[in-house]
Amino acid sequence: MIRTENLTKVYNGKAAVDGLDLEVGEGDIFGFLGPNGAGKSTTILMLTGMIEPTGGRCLVDGIEVAKDPLKVKEIIGYLPEDVGFYGNMTGEENLDYFARFYGMDARKRKERIAELLELVHLDGVAQKAGEYSRGMKQRLGLAQALINDPKVLFLDEPTANLDPEGVREYRELVLALAGEGKTVFVSSHILSEVRAVCRTVGLLAKGKLVAQGTLDEVARTLAPSDGDAVRIVVETREHLPALEDPEIVAVERNGNRAVFLAKTDIRDRLAASLFSQGVHVREMRIEEPDIEDVFMAIYRR
Repeated sequence: MIRTENLTKVYNGKAAVDGLDLEVGEGDIFGFLGPNGAGKSTTILMLTGMIEPTGGRCLVDGIEVAKDPLKVKEIIGYLPEDVGFYGNMTGEENLDYFARFYGMDARKRKERIAELLELVHLDGVAQKAGEYSRGMKQRLGLAQALINDPKVLFLDEPTANLDPEGVREYRELVLALAGEGKTVFVSSHILSEVRAVCRTVGLLAKGKLVAQGTLDEVARTLAPSDGDAVRIVVETREHLPALEDPEIVAVERNGNRAVFLAKTDIRDRLAASLFSQGVHVREMRIEEPDIEDVFMAIYRR
């Protein structure tokens, strides 16, 4: 549904997006992760036809965006990071203005707008958009992104201004939209939000894609050969004695349980050492890193 091929955007001789090869399947909820300045918003602007790439290309539902940006805009919805509206118009009037771009007749516009305002809990709000709180503007922005019932929805930092209840409602809505077969592309630096709704993720660093896949697949990209410490959990029946090994970097001890940070997988040596001391091992396993560990390890590199 979404594909980029060597997608590149250069500003003043510096690549904001550098040779990006990305693929997102139909009906997926894709989380685009990265710190501020990584190139996430620039990528979305190219995918939505707001700016043209310096090199490479991007396609949405088989349409090359740079060649036919108007056709792409017919099938996508976009919630920018800094959503803006006409302050002297109500939310309903703003949505009616944007709906006219899609050629909706008056009856269809009225029905769709009423449906969306109820969906984002702004129905019955008569005040002008200029008087909205940031959270209310974010809700209205989501309604605007859905006005044309898009196949693909691009959301740039969608929970930035929402309160906890708004975040919960956003999660439910995104899952419901994906259940209808829509493809949702979520750009965020908030890992907990991505983990709560996204099925696949991509990590962007300095304009380059450094990891992509499901959360579990990305977590497994941290292998011992990459130079990251292996976390080995050990629990024994008796008191856990001190263990020495040149591969051990650090130890976190708590009674009969400890977590060893080691340069390599040394479980066999740890088990042999404990056995020689007459200590019974109840548990010994490698603790896989979670998405936060993966994120931080990749950016440390």
